[in-house]
Amino acid sequence: MRLLLPAICIVFLTYSCIPIRIAPQIEDYKITRGKKFKRSLSKRQMFIFENSKDENHFYDYVNTKFRLEHLKVYDDVPFNIDDEQYFFTWYEVEIPNKTLNLAPVIIDVVLNGMLGNDDFEPYALQSVDRFQRKGNWYIAVEVYSDAEKDCLTTSALSREVVLKYLRALKQEYLVTHNYDEVVFKN
Repeated sequence: MRLLLPAICIVFLTYSCIPIRIAPQIEDYKITRGKKFKRSLSKRQMFIFENSKDENHFYDYVNTKFRLEHLKVYDDVPFNIDDEQYFFTWYEVEIPNKTLNLAPVIIDVVLNGMLGNDDFEPYALQSVDRFQRKGNWYIAVEVYSDAEKDCLTTSALSREVVLKYLRALKQEYLVTHNYDEVVFKN
């Protein structure tokens, strides 16, 4: 009976994955400062949504919809709302889930002890890293114009019309599979 509790604790620790970082889940979209969401983004307010499609699909969508011919597809993409010109810059961002899996560490220590290795050689850890990191992809969009430096701040005059446009853009991107269709819709 005295050995049962330590055995249960050892089994629990070796088969547990301790989450270090969990990527955010966004239902529809989120407006937040870019730096707050991910450090590599700018300080401006951003329209952020989860990208359920494969990498570079948003690039293809923006390139096709705005007929950019693969020039300046990531930044200064012009669009018009009510005869006012705006620009947007977008980023494809990955935030992986990170977990600490104790089982491979314990297996490596036991194997090195059994083999009599003085230097620590990772046997189980080499194959585990690929399976423990699962990325979550997001599209982050910032909007600005000649009149306003950041159109998504709460004090921006154009915030509501820009948000309406971005929601429609997001919806069109997510439901469209053949991006040539968006050229005929415009």
